[in-house]
Amino acid sequence: MTIDIAGAPVSFGVFELTDPAAMASLPGPDRVCEVLAGAGYTGIDLGPVGFLGTGAELEERLRRFGLGLAGGWIDLPFSDDERFAAALPLLDVALAAFAAGAAAPSPRPPKPTLADSGDASRKASPGGGAGLSLTGERLERFAGNVRTAAARIRAAGFEPTFHHHVGTYVETPDEIDAFLAATDVDLTFDTGHLLLGGGDALAGWRRWASRINHLHLKDVDLSVLQAVQARHGDMVDVWASRAFVPVGDGDLDVGAIVDAVLADGFDGWLVIEQDVLPSASIRVATLEQDQVLNLQRLSALLAR
Repeated sequence: MTIDIAGAPVSFGVFELTDPAAMASLPGPDRVCEVLAGAGYTGIDLGPVGFLGTGAELEERLRRFGLGLAGGWIDLPFSDDERFAAALPLLDVALAAFAAGAAAPSPRPPKPTLADSGDASRKASPGGGAGLSLTGERLERFAGNVRTAAARIRAAGFEPTFHHHVGTYVETPDEIDAFLAATDVDLTFDTGHLLLGGGDALAGWRRWASRINHLHLKDVDLSVLQAVQARHGDMVDVWASRAFVPVGDGDLDVGAIVDAVLADGFDGWLVIEQDVLPSASIRVATLEQDQVLNLQRLSALLAR
């Protein structure tokens, strides 16, 4: 059993929703890699395709910092056939980046990480709600599109994984159950998004452990979600309100999750994430210090 620990650009404020105007004030790809490698991480998530470079540039950057490529976010509108077909070329672009990243030395192959794009109704209701889940023919259409994407990933030589996520059609525990029953794609288990989706992280791990092939460790302050829900805010409001906090500072029982992961012999990438939506009040030095602290706290738990 081996657990390899990766960091992620999203923890530095760099992800698909980052305002391009804010990028200049955030750590660039070399600085993100420098901080993670210096802290002792052995891998990094891809982040937005192109942030770490593409082709030979991506491979060289990973080699230079001694980081393996752990995974990478690929969201597609699985619930809408027309939109899904139009978005499939984006998957091919991402797979080209994975191929380049996989050429660098790594403790294990990366996991292309599929996720649903959601739609306006789901994004407006973080945590889910009555009447928002897919059932019947709509669920089967969703699953069929997931199978199509998974086949492309496997044809490219990688094993897919699927990320349940707040504000999408695979969010709540029941929706995760339905997804796993309808497809053969295994799960990226995200502790923070499960809490935000109304689940219990330890119960979820025990429930789906045999289908988990990738792990995102996040801690969250649930009072932030509750405040956002009370004012009828959306998922962007959740990120902007700093729901994601350093490991050990939120409502996740981190020690219990780590014990369960070790007891079950999980063998894969563990990606520490602390989603940050940049704002004028965020200090880059704090973002960097948080990622050092997160690994220190996790390493202490793993060594008990």
